[in-house]
Amino acid sequence: MDLALPSTMGTTSAPIIDPASAKPAVVARKATVLYPSADHPVLALNEVDLIVRQGEFVSLIGPSGCGKTTLLRVIADLEPLTSGEVLVNDRSPHDARMKRAYGYVFQSPALFPWRTVLGNVMLPLQIQGRLSAQCEEIAYEQLARVGLTGFEKKYPWQLSGGMQQRVSIARALGFEPRILMMDEPFGALDEITRDNLNEQLQQLWLRERRTVIFVTHSIAEAVYLSTRIVVMSPRPGRIVKIIESTLPFERDLSMRDSPEFAQLAHEVREALSEGHHEH
Repeated sequence: MDLALPSTMGTTSAPIIDPASAKPAVVARKATVLYPSADHPVLALNEVDLIVRQGEFVSLIGPSGCGKTTLLRVIADLEPLTSGEVLVNDRSPHDARMKRAYGYVFQSPALFPWRTVLGNVMLPLQIQGRLSAQCEEIAYEQLARVGLTGFEKKYPWQLSGGMQQRVSIARALGFEPRILMMDEPFGALDEITRDNLNEQLQQLWLRERRTVIFVTHSIAEAVYLSTRIVVMSPRPGRIVKIIESTLPFERDLSMRDSPEFAQLAHEVREALSEGHHEH
């Protein structure tokens, strides 16, 4: 089954945003998360400082258990801070969630099997109390954005894993969030499907220039997608290094064979190794 979106290469995209002049979308100051335990408390995040500016694509990468998902969940108001501060569009994470400032894509699509593709994308809009016709119109539009026109009446079990994850992305985009948070959305997919979805996501970002915060274990994925790569250390999670991408905004998968791509991947790998050695 063809997973490819219509190519956007050479088409008009959103204006380039200079990160140096863009307003902050997310700010973390000394963000710390300590999980209480009967025997020994677990320090998941240790005084993390991070600014993500509007229009950036920022990947969080690090070993399992380093706090990548915890940081994302704190930003999304799915996890409380123990100390420190996080702001989303100058609001607390809770207020930002109430204002529907962001969309969240989980590791697995989490679709309702008894609802059609269209019904799954419409659900959050229906919960918001929007008119049925408006919900349907928005859902059709978002499914078209992720290349699923013609699949609206299918059920999740009739789709491949990659297509299910695209439904999840369409659902997250339904209320037009300016910030998209993605927690390893392609981690369980085969390499070919993952490559296709990486390319589609990069093109979607290029067209619309939403702010994206993306959790991954894959160096190649982080380098291909990101404008900045945040490398985190093993627990307790902290930021080891922030790497600015030197790749052009408009990318294709052939870039992974370039010396520039290899150099960035090497820099990420070195930072990950450094984080391990410091523990």
